[in-house]
Amino acid sequence: MSSEFWLISAPGDKENLQALERMNTVTSKSNLSHNTKFAIPDFKVGTLDSLVGLSDELGKLDTFAESLIKKMAQCVVEVMEDAKGKVYENLLANGVDLTSFVTRFEWGMAKYPAKQPLVPVVDTLAKQLAQIETDLKARTAAYNTLKGNLENLERKSTGNLFTRTLADIVNKEDFVLDSEYLITLLVIVPKPNYSQWQKRYESLSDMVVPRSTKLIAEDDEGGLFTVTMFRKVINDFKAKAKENKFIVREFFYDEKEIKSEREEMTKLLSEKKQQYGPLLRWLKVNFSEAFIAWIHLKALRVFVESVLRYGLPVNFQAVLLQPHKKATKRLREVLNSVFKHLDEVAAASILDASVDIPGLQLNNQDYFPYVYFHIDLSLLD
Repeated sequence: MSSEFWLISAPGDKENLQALERMNTVTSKSNLSHNTKFAIPDFKVGTLDSLVGLSDELGKLDTFAESLIKKMAQCVVEVMEDAKGKVYENLLANGVDLTSFVTRFEWGMAKYPAKQPLVPVVDTLAKQLAQIETDLKARTAAYNTLKGNLENLERKSTGNLFTRTLADIVNKEDFVLDSEYLITLLVIVPKPNYSQWQKRYESLSDMVVPRSTKLIAEDDEGGLFTVTMFRKVINDFKAKAKENKFIVREFFYDEKEIKSEREEMTKLLSEKKQQYGPLLRWLKVNFSEAFIAWIHLKALRVFVESVLRYGLPVNFQAVLLQPHKKATKRLREVLNSVFKHLDEVAAASILDASVDIPGLQLNNQDYFPYVYFHIDLSLLD
């Protein structure tokens, strides 16, 4: 089965209920789709004018809700960095997987009372989604700032010996500290030149302390060596070292600075850990809320569109089709053939999209003789 659904409706009179039966028979026999009834309550209709305005607003809200739940699904992926395979376990609606929720949809009477006029129902959904979006922005901004700071620190400790932080490499014992005359430098030596360094470093300048070199770290290209000398020969030593392809790394051991860098890393890791649980829980709960609201919007769109199309009194039957993969083209042909009597002009234009029909300024791809809305559950594509 595909992860897409087609939510359609046709008038509820005898002729059209028979057409729906025909559709069910053909789609089932030819294995084109899995079909279920989609129950929508009888709402208070109000005026047709207000329905036209509502139709437009519902279209915008539908797009907004879909983009919001896609954003939230993406946030779950980002927060669950190391457990990406378990993302879908956290994308549930009312505790069940999304397909089950859609196929067994029941209108939430407690939250969205159907006895109210339509406008307040739509209003409740709009406010709920807007609030979720506001909270999502605030929560993810805080988490992403933290994650960004951590990544910057981690990047510092993953570069090469020329650029990476040395806070997690050097120790106090590697340096001569608090001496008026002596200083320890750090020198990066390419791997092929290790033996050359050992032979030459003492003679690169006067006043280098004999046997004062020690390899304290390595990466793929070279090693980081200490060497101790008198302060007054630093510049001379640097120049001679450079001539021999040994690079002095500017670094002075500062215990406070190193300690604070290490503490910063620990603090950020701990804060990220503390935020992870609550943020994931919030995303799970609110993804579910937003998804449920989105499917309620789809139901409202079918209701409003069916009344506008098929007229009053309200009498239509909504059906949810889950097309089989690679059967969508054939399924569309079956639906157009079964329901073409509802709108001969539209049906003709679909069968021959190249014919320009005067007065029908509709996008043929989106307009069918029956009411149709698309639900796509592939939220992470």
